[in-house]
Amino acid sequence: MVCILILAAASGAAAIVFGLRLWLVLRMANTVSRESLSVLVVAGSGGHTMEILRLVGSLSSAYSPRHYIIADTDKMSASKINSFELDRAERDPPTTYTKYHIHRIPRSREVQQSWLSSVLTTVQATWFSFPLLLRVKPDLVLCNGPGTCVPICVCALLLGVFGIKKVIIVYIESICRVETLSLSGKILFRLSHYFIVQWPALKEKYPKSVYLGRIV
Repeated sequence: MVCILILAAASGAAAIVFGLRLWLVLRMANTVSRESLSVLVVAGSGGHTMEILRLVGSLSSAYSPRHYIIADTDKMSASKINSFELDRAERDPPTTYTKYHIHRIPRSREVQQSWLSSVLTTVQATWFSFPLLLRVKPDLVLCNGPGTCVPICVCALLLGVFGIKKVIIVYIESICRVETLSLSGKILFRLSHYFIVQWPALKEKYPKSVYLGRIV
């Protein structure tokens, strides 16, 4: 009985410490000024990839190196990213040597996948994502709604909770979301440092979000 009480007390204390660390990581979003920022971009399939690439195209070459995350079942995004980076280098020669990398992780959730199995596949994706984030240690995570971004953002937060690296998470809700958030948006609304919406109706529903008009 005593052992159970000690274990329960230790678990409770650990949960409190973890919660406090997570709160501090989410509250402290300031970054040190530097010449370049390593950015990790989460690309989905189809429209999500096109939207995030338009956004990355508006960033300066200071956001380098760029690490792109795609699902292992995504057959199109890699070619779109390669074409985007090649076009960018041709338009702006000084960025020719800018490094970018494409990484693959298991997909968190397939279209029409059941909720129960989605939990299992998301846990699997998180398991694969943490060593990747630990190796890359980005300064910034940029995502716009694909399910793949959930385990990536969770692992980015864990780097901060464990005191390894403070990673700023910027979530941009898809332009297609006019009145309601996507499932990823609902999950990450309170787990991102900057949550950007592109329609005033969403800003009214979620006052803590940032409304900048249409940005992609």
